[in-house]
Amino acid sequence: MTSYVALLRAVNLAGLNRVPMAELRRVAEGVGLGEARTLLQSGNLVFRTPTARTGSTQLEAKLRAATAREVGVDTDFFVRTAAEWAEVVEGNPFPREAKTDPGHLVVLVCSEAPDRKRIAALTAAISGPEIVRAAPRAGRHAYVVYPDGIGRSKLTMALVERTLGIRGTARNWNTVLKLMAMLREG
Repeated sequence: MTSYVALLRAVNLAGLNRVPMAELRRVAEGVGLGEARTLLQSGNLVFRTPTARTGSTQLEAKLRAATAREVGVDTDFFVRTAAEWAEVVEGNPFPREAKTDPGHLVVLVCSEAPDRKRIAALTAAISGPEIVRAAPRAGRHAYVVYPDGIGRSKLTMALVERTLGIRGTARNWNTVLKLMAMLREG
């Protein structure tokens, strides 16, 4: 069995794109994914498949189609294997912030690896104290520190996606670690 994490983009925000977590688990199990578990109400799913041959892109498409059909919400899914999620944790370029202010350290999980030039453009577009770092080894994620919090920051997901030219979703470090613990539990 292979363990995966799947993150939904822009669900359960201000009453929009409502996806109850019980429904998400039911959808996952309905498409043949085993031991589906959720974390929080922001669209975090951990599951297992009987074989490692199923690629992340196939799982993303399968989950998206089933969620649109069965729940009425068509949104992006970002699927990573347990090994890829471990790389997210191990590659964190902000260890101090992870210990002292994990709620303001965010991982951007992206549809593809952010281009280094576009990361530089995003860094140049920052007008506040935020700091962005690309993932090591061209991973499909990046890290952002929001020292003054995310709520009032001008570094929004809309700006991030527009500048990077890719889709993504964000999770704070606390959630990243909780998902890693769920993956390790089996």
